[in-house]
Amino acid sequence: MEIEKLQSAIEAILFTMGDSVELEKLASAIGHDEETTRKLIHNMMDKYEAADRGIRIIELDNAYQLCTKKEMYEYLIRVAKQPKRYVLTDVLLETLSIIAYKQPVTKLEIEKIRGVKSDHAVNKLVEYGLVEETGRLDAPGRPLLFGTTEEFLRRFSVHSLDELPVLDQEQIEHFKEEAEDEAQLKLDI
Repeated sequence: MEIEKLQSAIEAILFTMGDSVELEKLASAIGHDEETTRKLIHNMMDKYEAADRGIRIIELDNAYQLCTKKEMYEYLIRVAKQPKRYVLTDVLLETLSIIAYKQPVTKLEIEKIRGVKSDHAVNKLVEYGLVEETGRLDAPGRPLLFGTTEEFLRRFSVHSLDELPVLDQEQIEHFKEEAEDEAQLKLDI
């Protein structure tokens, strides 16, 4: 009975908050340690999945959020206003990848990697909520630093940045060669 009451409390907190709630805060709220709270939440996640419920709990960088299953989207849009879908162009995806792997990173560093101005791309990613200002670099001009957000984790279905794919050194060398060849072609034209 105690377990069900604790899980009900966790469910109520996650439902009410709407956004993700850190494990530490959930543990404090129910009066248990983080490991016990994590086990309770994962048990709830399994129950929701087994019962084929319309909701699920997702983990986002040591925080949890109650949300609707993706499969329920078609039913939701019949009732709710269809949410605005943002299109991530190749330019935006390229810029987002640089930020995700290099964060915190300045616009200048992004532009050095891409070889072109990136103001528009960074601004769009901030507008979409995938990137945010994380501070300022302690250097002349104090340029802004950018990093990814929880929304980035949510949209790309990863729990933390540690889950991002790792490029092996051979792929990196191949990409460098392609970039150098492309730069040389532009110079020749």
